[in-house]
Amino acid sequence: MKTRRFLSAFLLFALLCSLLMTPLALADEPEGSKAAPDPNVQAKAALLVDQKTGTVLYALNEHQELYPASLTKIMTCLLVLKAVDEGKLSLDQEITAPASAFRNLASDGSTAGIQVGETMTLENLLYCLMVVSANEAANILAVTVSGSIDDFVDAMNAEAQSLGCENTHFANPIGLQDSQHYTSAWDLYLIAKQAMTYDDFMTICDTGDVMIPATNLHDQRHLYSTNYLLSSFRALGYIDKEAHGIKTGSTSDAGHCLVSTASRGSLSVISVVMGAQAVTLPTGKTQVQSFSETSRLFDWAFDNFSYKTILTSNDMLGSMPVTLSKEQSTVLLHPAEDVEALVPNGLTADDMTKTLHFTKKSVEAPVSEGDALATVELSYDGKSYATVPLVALNDVAATRYLVFLNDVQAFFDRTIVKVVCAVVILLILLLIIWRVTIGRKRYRSGRSVQQPKGYRGRRRHL
Repeated sequence: MKTRRFLSAFLLFALLCSLLMTPLALADEPEGSKAAPDPNVQAKAALLVDQKTGTVLYALNEHQELYPASLTKIMTCLLVLKAVDEGKLSLDQEITAPASAFRNLASDGSTAGIQVGETMTLENLLYCLMVVSANEAANILAVTVSGSIDDFVDAMNAEAQSLGCENTHFANPIGLQDSQHYTSAWDLYLIAKQAMTYDDFMTICDTGDVMIPATNLHDQRHLYSTNYLLSSFRALGYIDKEAHGIKTGSTSDAGHCLVSTASRGSLSVISVVMGAQAVTLPTGKTQVQSFSETSRLFDWAFDNFSYKTILTSNDMLGSMPVTLSKEQSTVLLHPAEDVEALVPNGLTADDMTKTLHFTKKSVEAPVSEGDALATVELSYDGKSYATVPLVALNDVAATRYLVFLNDVQAFFDRTIVKVVCAVVILLILLLIIWRVTIGRKRYRSGRSVQQPKGYRGRRRHL
């Protein structure tokens, strides 16, 4: 009998231990990361952003001040298209190249062979600017827009500031090396994003090659893009059919730079690579990494990220206390609509941390269905994927007498009312003190000289 009891107790103890130890063992196992692997881009700075949501998928030294080389011409093109949009210029307007546009141009710089006095349309000048990165075209356009290169540079810096660029200063419209001519990957993203709001921008900069008609001083030109992702005229092995635009840049100080976009299915991204190198591969072939790393970034994004619904309007994510109502003391909160975000393929909504942020501790009735009362932030491993408003699930009516009491309290809580009440109370206290002290003294003094009732004076005796 004792043996059976001992065995039963032992088996029960063993069972409990197994139940307790199993989750502990699971908890101690390292959980696989659900984030996308690091692409380890070979460049001084890089940035990859989802065009639809603005989600940053990858960032490397994105705010570091670097030389942009001819990426500068994105801003030059932006200001020209802005002037066209405002009606100051037109794409078919004939422009004659002034002599001032050719001063201080490097003899070995990018060129379309435009000459002083040559006339071509504004649109063709933009193709020369963005397809072959013609330096003289940049200066011609600058003078056309602002009257002088110096004034145009001022406009470039003003536009950069208005776009929120905090690490940018331009010294010329070309990208010539200058210690005061710098920007960052993030600022270039802001500039390119703004330029892309003009329809003609992507049409021009996504061109692999273009025919420029004959002019008064030159025969027809066939221009080929400096962007190896778009054209194989200058180098083989880089074509990326998913890539579109935008601009190349290269100097010995800036390294090899590229701003580009790409699309696959519903996903579109914009990338910035700055300060990449040209390296010699084991095969002996030279690889310009501004192009190869950009293509690799695109593939990394398309292979590792997708849009997912991470919240639905039916998700109840909390409640908020309601005052001034006998109907109910709290109201449930939910997203106003389904929330979609671009997240790593292995990440789900259940993996994310949901953090509620309230602007106040409670809300006063009446509350209307759909009133925004809080926000929820969804994050994973320190990265925020969405912050959305939370709204009331239903109406909550106010109770009249509670509202009345609250209004009365609010009235007496006003500073001016408190001051008036304090003054009134003080006056009453002073009046009481006066009555008790000075008034009593006067009363006693007056009473001592009063004559007895019924006194009629001394009676005369006859």
